[in-house]
Amino acid sequence: MCYSAQIEADYKKFVRMFGATIDIREFARLYWERAEGRLKAKIPKAMDEAFAGAQGDVEAGIRRNIERYNSDQTKALEEELFRQRARLVAAERTLQTKTTRAATESRRIAGDKVEAILRRLDDIRRTTSEARDSRIFPGHYAPVLIQEAGQLVVRPMRYQCRIAGKPANYDVRFPGTYNARLDSLDRFWAPLFGYSHGLVMVDAFYENVARSKMEGRVLADGEEDENVILKFTPRDGSRMLVACLWSKWTAPGEPDLYSFAAITDEPPSEVAEAGHDRCIVSIRPANVVAWLNPDPNDLTAQYAILDNKVRPYYEHRFAA
Repeated sequence: MCYSAQIEADYKKFVRMFGATIDIREFARLYWERAEGRLKAKIPKAMDEAFAGAQGDVEAGIRRNIERYNSDQTKALEEELFRQRARLVAAERTLQTKTTRAATESRRIAGDKVEAILRRLDDIRRTTSEARDSRIFPGHYAPVLIQEAGQLVVRPMRYQCRIAGKPANYDVRFPGTYNARLDSLDRFWAPLFGYSHGLVMVDAFYENVARSKMEGRVLADGEEDENVILKFTPRDGSRMLVACLWSKWTAPGEPDLYSFAAITDEPPSEVAEAGHDRCIVSIRPANVVAWLNPDPNDLTAQYAILDNKVRPYYEHRFAA
């Protein structure tokens, strides 16, 4: 499972690399709905920053909605910070006269929340870029390259696919639908495989791994295993063109939802030896056109593209 990835969040890179057109109206709708509070969209900071040098009225409108959302978030966070600091002071005052479990727990919770809020405020106000600004998790949005009406298009989509026609609670019932297993493409993912293909540019991916598996050892009697997060990166520094499936979900009274899933396969030996059992599929640049123009009557050709994937050596290290 690719539970997190370091993506290319700037739509301009897709435009320059592939000659694609940006679906600026969809970007504008997404940012407007987030600013209005109609959609709890999680958008990486790097994707926001792509509109820092807004050109034209639509992009300027997107920038204003980003600033409006950040202003509203800052106000809400500052109000919560005031409440948590007051809670912290009250707990510490109680503990000065009497040590109680409730006051101790209240101090711990308030302290943790104060630190978390300060980090979030710092992220909103920060003007320098950091690598984590382009990292996505399930539920986050990312630019996805697709082909529509014979034209390459970059469209923002949520990383967790809700197949058209499914109920809204599909996300909860199937929380792992941010990944599409290669061995289930013609079953679970049959409505999309051969019809709606996309690409996401990825620099690195992150996985949860049991420490015992990473270290290649058996747990001792009574020993509890530990979860660690590993970052996998191609040794040659190449950027991965990750194969995806996507869907447009609509329902009366609900905002339209574009969403996608990354295709995963059995891991190469170095990923398996690090303790993980899946790996994203990076297709070759020469196969981009064929992948984005699938023939549903020739799925064999699509499987051949996935089988002919790029196979870099993935180095890994502990994620920061």
